[in-house]
Amino acid sequence: MTAVVRQMLSAHLTSRHGGLVGALFVIALAASACSDTSTAPSSSFRNNPCTAGTAVQLAVGQATRIDCGNGGTTVTLDAGGASYLVVPQFATDQAPLQLVQYSVASGTLGAASVQASRALAPRWSGAAPAAGPRAAQFAADRLLRGRARQAALAGVFRGAELQRHFASAAVRAQLPPVGSIRSFQVLSSFTATPAWKTVGAQLVYAGGGILLYVDTLAPANGFTASQLQGFGQYFDQVLYGIDTTAFGPPSDIDLNAGVIMLMSPVVNADTPASTCATQGYVAGFFDSEDFAGASDPHSNQGEIFYSIVPDPTGTSGCSHSVAEVDGVVPSVFLHELQHLISFSQHVIVSGGNPADGWADEGLSIVAEELGSVYYEQQCPPPSCRGNPAQIFPDSSQGFISSMLFDSYQFALLPDTASVTLHSDADGGVAWRGGTWLLMRWLGDQTGNAFYRKMERGPSGGAADIEFATGQPFATLFANFGLALYTDSLPGMARTTAPAGIRFVSRNVKQLWARLFTTTGPSVTIPTATPLQLFPITADTTSYVMYPGTVTYFRLDTPAGATTTTIQFAGPGGAAFASSLKPQVAIFRLPPGQ
Repeated sequence: MTAVVRQMLSAHLTSRHGGLVGALFVIALAASACSDTSTAPSSSFRNNPCTAGTAVQLAVGQATRIDCGNGGTTVTLDAGGASYLVVPQFATDQAPLQLVQYSVASGTLGAASVQASRALAPRWSGAAPAAGPRAAQFAADRLLRGRARQAALAGVFRGAELQRHFASAAVRAQLPPVGSIRSFQVLSSFTATPAWKTVGAQLVYAGGGILLYVDTLAPANGFTASQLQGFGQYFDQVLYGIDTTAFGPPSDIDLNAGVIMLMSPVVNADTPASTCATQGYVAGFFDSEDFAGASDPHSNQGEIFYSIVPDPTGTSGCSHSVAEVDGVVPSVFLHELQHLISFSQHVIVSGGNPADGWADEGLSIVAEELGSVYYEQQCPPPSCRGNPAQIFPDSSQGFISSMLFDSYQFALLPDTASVTLHSDADGGVAWRGGTWLLMRWLGDQTGNAFYRKMERGPSGGAADIEFATGQPFATLFANFGLALYTDSLPGMARTTAPAGIRFVSRNVKQLWARLFTTTGPSVTIPTATPLQLFPITADTTSYVMYPGTVTYFRLDTPAGATTTTIQFAGPGGAAFASSLKPQVAIFRLPPGQ
């Protein structure tokens, strides 16, 4: 590790992790990356196999999953100089979001000179780096999704009026004429005590999927009439179809066979101008209150996406040019429409509970990515690129850039941000990057029909995944954890790893390396290869890991030994509770890796 990268990584982790813990980790990481030859403290442990039978035998390039939920703590592998990737995990979304102490150690060392321990102290206990420019959007989501879940659990959306809507769903409502004015209730306060404002809005575009309304009090110098037509057509004929093709249609309680898009300065005003530079702003949202019946005075009784309007002079909040609204709102629309589809299918159509937040958010990030996919298909390289070296066309940038950064942050410290236990409304970005990676990998492995099936699952995270794939979540999570490392091994064909532990549509290592090339080295992008591999030694020092995360170890076995045993255990060699779903994914590395 070069001095400059080590210095940047130190600064990054120390600032992210609050001081001493991050700094101690950096010291250890630098020691291991620089091949320190100090000898780790030796320790012995009792053989307590996770699986019965002989040693695990893997050919080069093969993988397996070892379930340690039966009280076992050890795994014996063929040795003879073989090298293995070892990925311990707690593959669950049903455990508390709290750190679990663990150790990974080997009873037989491969060489007299071994690398230093991977850490001198437990790693950071936080969830993710700060959200920065997206903090306001995340805060709004937190309030809206939390309130929606509470209302759904209280049975608010199971009233007789909604049932009557469905009973007459075969009859399409008479659509209002373009140019007509309608009154709406628009959320005007993202606080624990929400408030609404009554606005009048004009229908400016009516298509097969989108009815576009614009507040009659929208600031001047916004969209021209022709720009509004193009804007509405884009959402109706491109973006709406991207989401509904992938995830299925939303409910249709207002019988207009589509979704209303309402652009109002009330949404602009939801974000104070004084916080725009540091917290960003709320660009758009959907409000579950609109699914409530006529007895709720704030319900618009329909499927609605709310967004900001252009406001070049900032009369209602942050200043937003026409170009900014045109560039930002499309990805937010794709994201929020997936949330709307998920909520309406799980709660309104099926009469169940909302999907688990982490899985719901992962699908919404995939929805954004599909906007990029659309343009990637329209513009194969090197077309549509300001720089021919760009991986993505210019038109993709508003859809793909945030998830590349977020996934890099997850890969940098993958055991600190739980993929399966955070809510879709939580702050932070690293866990969002991990959840996108999981949902992208699942879609690659099972086909895009997977996403539609997820919307009709039993309203859990892992449970919905099992419903949509027909496979145990633990098996899938093990393969996903391996795929992050084994896809595109350095200097080898991608087919070196089996298809089940690779991505298909994305080469994430290439994307991370490109992100480093274009934006690093920096405090947040310190290296081209964010996934770190740590050696397994005889050291049984306890580290910590959240359930629903992964971490990566390498085991080099002695050339003169027949087998090698490793231990994956809690403090003092104790077995883990079966509810944590403890397991170890293992891949035999090719020579030279």
